[in-house]
Amino acid sequence: MSVRNRGEQIRHYIIEHVEKHPDDISKLTATKYGISRQAVNKHIKILVEEKALVTEGTTRNLKYRLRPMEQWVKLYEITPGLAEDIVWRKDVAPSIKQLPQNVVSIWHYGFTEMFNNAIEHSAGSSIMLKLKRTAASTEMLISDNGIGIFKKIQSELDLLDERHAILELAKGKLTTDPDNHTGEGIFFTSRAFDDFDILSGGIFFSHKFDTGEDWILERKKFSSETTIWMRLSNNTSRKLKEVFNKFTSGDDFGFTKTVVPVRLAQYGDDELISRSQAKRLLTRIDRFRTVILDFKDVESIGQAFSDEIFRVFKNNHPEVELVAINANSFVKRMISRTRSAV
Repeated sequence: MSVRNRGEQIRHYIIEHVEKHPDDISKLTATKYGISRQAVNKHIKILVEEKALVTEGTTRNLKYRLRPMEQWVKLYEITPGLAEDIVWRKDVAPSIKQLPQNVVSIWHYGFTEMFNNAIEHSAGSSIMLKLKRTAASTEMLISDNGIGIFKKIQSELDLLDERHAILELAKGKLTTDPDNHTGEGIFFTSRAFDDFDILSGGIFFSHKFDTGEDWILERKKFSSETTIWMRLSNNTSRKLKEVFNKFTSGDDFGFTKTVVPVRLAQYGDDELISRSQAKRLLTRIDRFRTVILDFKDVESIGQAFSDEIFRVFKNNHPEVELVAINANSFVKRMISRTRSAV
């Protein structure tokens, strides 16, 4: 490796890790590449001169942070003339045009899907858009003052509560307007970005790329609006087509596979034991050819819950392949017992 290439690699490492290690990035980098702290500091000086990093504190307590290379906030009134493609072309695209094409493509898809949702479904009067780009990543926040995405889904589909709305979103193919939308936008957007969060009403939903997990937190303070936050590395090699391919099949690229986090069917300390709980989990999954049931963090399931899924549903829908993953030994035994009775 040439000296120049190695220097670029070291500086790239600093940029990628400085946010989590603002006060010991020199030591971390020196250990990683087997070089002196003084050598690392020369690379840091270059990044400061290039305005990729900023310094904070005194010499004894010096910290480094990524400097926003571009940062702005804009407010849009929801009127008949507001369109996501126009906002993209005029405001968003110019801010990220220097990024690799695969990264721009992901942003184009994710932004237009989420901004259109706010226009057409929020029932609000305005949308706030924030964009921040550093040398490492770009993040975007889209916030409307409408009725709240989880509350609307709960109301329109007559669901148990807002948490049930998240379970349905996690499956995909969920829409309150089937004549005009496929229900794929939020699902694929959440899977394309490094970080994807939704805060609405009393619920916070979070998905990180390739973790296989969705997080749900509840808060006491109620706020009806919906805020979506997305973050993506500026140097990711990920391609939007790869994200789609994970959940599609056939020549028509149909959305045929989904991953269902089973623990989202739990409320509080409830155990998954009843047929009603299983039926909620199974809602709409007959629209897919392959359904991966992720039992991560599920300690146990009851016989009726298992029977409803792996015998009753399977008998009624033999064309749907049910695949259980991340099940502990107890859950595996229960599923095996049920399947042996089919």
